[in-house]
Amino acid sequence: MTQNTTRQRMGFYTDTTICIGCKACEVACKHWNRLPGAGDGGIEMTGNGYDNTRQLDNAHWRHVKFIEQFSEDRSKSRWLMMSDVCKHCVRAACLEACPTGAIARTEFDTVVIQPDVCKGMKQCVDACPFGVIHLIPPLKIARKCTLCYDRISEGLAPACAQACPTDSIRFGPVRELILSAKARVRQLHEQSETEAYLYGADETLAGGLNAFYLLVDHPGVYGLPEAIDLEK
Repeated sequence: MTQNTTRQRMGFYTDTTICIGCKACEVACKHWNRLPGAGDGGIEMTGNGYDNTRQLDNAHWRHVKFIEQFSEDRSKSRWLMMSDVCKHCVRAACLEACPTGAIARTEFDTVVIQPDVCKGMKQCVDACPFGVIHLIPPLKIARKCTLCYDRISEGLAPACAQACPTDSIRFGPVRELILSAKARVRQLHEQSETEAYLYGADETLAGGLNAFYLLVDHPGVYGLPEAIDLEK
């Protein structure tokens, strides 16, 4: 897996306005990638009825965030939901920090960790501005979403996108996804949802995110950084 100047960028566009929090993406990801579930390998649920898988880590490559918001007088409320995943950054801090060459960019412009090369040195964990990468404690090997490299290599959609019942998660050429996402933002603005915007669709965040989002509140509300300084 090496950089190829003729490759077509592939990725995810996640429209958070139509996510229903069903966690089908989480289940599909775990099933396809054989990730441990509750009771396996020390994995435990938080006990919270909604967001019971906490965060992205070595066992959760997809994580659905639940954010409940109230008006000042608490007379109104709304749920914000977002299926989070590795962003497969165009300028990937994890790849740049890896001292062993274990992290590689594929012909789809996605970023994967090669477990047979990884030495668990943790520089990638510290470098990731999104807190995506974690080590498997017993093996000391870093793991994260591969954007289902094995599936997309065969012309299939990633498991999470395939399972999403509302098309909140869409997979395809990033250029086409951006056009579709911009059209969706215009539609929402016409429907008076003027707070809708795209996060990570341009080059201002890590050179661009191959997994970008449509959001309706500030990035920090979703646990995302407002800006990224890759020079640190």
